[in-house]
Parts: sequence; C-alpha cells; structure tokens
Amino acid sequence: MPTGTVRFVHDEEGYGFIETEAREEDVFFHRSAIDPDLTEGEAVKFDVEQGDRGPRAANLRRV
Repeated sequence: MPTGTVRFVHDEEGYGFIETEAREEDVFFHRSAIDPDLTEGEAVKFDVEQGDRGPRAANLRRV
C-alpha cells in the first residue's frame, strides 16, 4: 500500500492530490471518500485505482 503526503486540498471543490515517491505524478483523491478534516501536509496511505483521468486514491487513511 503506497504512502504519501497530502500536497493540495481544494475544500470548496472537494478534491485534492497526494505526493508520493512511488509515482512521478501526484495522485488525485475525492474528498467524499475520506475524513473531511484531512489537511495539507498530512501523511496518508492508500490504494491506487485507475480513474478516467489517471490514477486515483482509494481507501485513503491517515498514517
């Protein structure tokens, strides 16, 4: 299960991105699947699914 750091959270739009050393590009996540108090800079672990626009985090949890 990859780990990373929340790089960006767009509260109003309900999504964000995770930075991880395992992938060159950041991984998208949708806010509806996680704790709404997640903030930039937090360490997380997650599964990666292939979304319509690229990799997407699933089963996102704080470390």
